[in-house]
Amino acid sequence: MSAVPPKAIYRIDLANGLRLGPGKVQLLRLISQHGSIRSAGAAIGMSYRRAWLLADEINRMFQQPSIATRHGGKSGGGAYLTPFGEALLARTEAMDAKLRAVIAEDMAWLEAMASNTPDINST
Repeated sequence: MSAVPPKAIYRIDLANGLRLGPGKVQLLRLISQHGSIRSAGAAIGMSYRRAWLLADEINRMFQQPSIATRHGGKSGGGAYLTPFGEALLARTEAMDAKLRAVIAEDMAWLEAMASNTPDINST
């Protein structure tokens, strides 16, 4: 069996047509950790422009912004999660944990039944 456990990835499609998935949630988490959109994007191999565009999209998804920025200067600039952004991150992480708990038995069964062939499309 593979050393990497199987994983399920979910995405939330909102009624307004926008999507909240693992990439945006990870960006929120990393902005919270790094205090910078640039550093958060770099941590996942994303260009600053792409990270900034995703941050802007996240801010437009809801009635309140999730990410705020501080302009540079003597103490430097940066970014941080607003109280709404912190609540959004906490709720999405809680939803992820709940989903994983609900499907854990099925995921274990799938892993047990998986072929030992790492990539059936490589031949």
